[in-house]
Amino acid sequence: MSKLSSGLRRGILDENPIFVQVLGMCPTLATSTAAINGIGMGLSVTVVLMCSNLLISLLRNVIPNKIRIPAYIVIIAAFVTVVDLFLQAFFYDSLYKALGLYIPLIVVNCIILGRAEAFASKNDPVSALFDGLGNGLGFTLALTVLGAIREFLGAGSIFGLKILPENIPAVIMIMAPGGFIVLGILLAVFTHLKSRTRKESKA
Repeated sequence: MSKLSSGLRRGILDENPIFVQVLGMCPTLATSTAAINGIGMGLSVTVVLMCSNLLISLLRNVIPNKIRIPAYIVIIAAFVTVVDLFLQAFFYDSLYKALGLYIPLIVVNCIILGRAEAFASKNDPVSALFDGLGNGLGFTLALTVLGAIREFLGAGSIFGLKILPENIPAVIMIMAPGGFIVLGILLAVFTHLKSRTRKESKA
């Protein structure tokens, strides 16, 4: 139970891939134009993270040190292919078209390769699995919050449900500049809350 709680807390709060480590900015900004896209991309990364972490941890004593990075990439690519084919088969119109090229690009996502090298290759399978789950959920949460705010401000809707009148939304918020603005504000808020929590715990 401690492995589960520590893995989840580390991935969601202490070492959140987006709000703390500021990793994977390309897919983060490109796919977070809507909340549903954020959930789809986040869950896809979560599945790949969990599966690749688990397998890499199981093979950590078998993979030669000199070829560990190419081996990790092959393992990650295999799971990305499975996720890509699954989305094409079952969510082609609703999700796959929106995420497009960014699903295959999960292979080179520095979050996944970073967790494989920094954690999965040095820890037992259970810890590696929960680390992948925690970081995946942290990534999903960040993408969903970012996507929901941008969708609300830029299209006047959340999860496709219209909330604001047509003339109110600022379309720039679902464009690249809006993504940078919202991400910057969320980074500042998250950093402030973490700093305040740390000070309170020391007091």
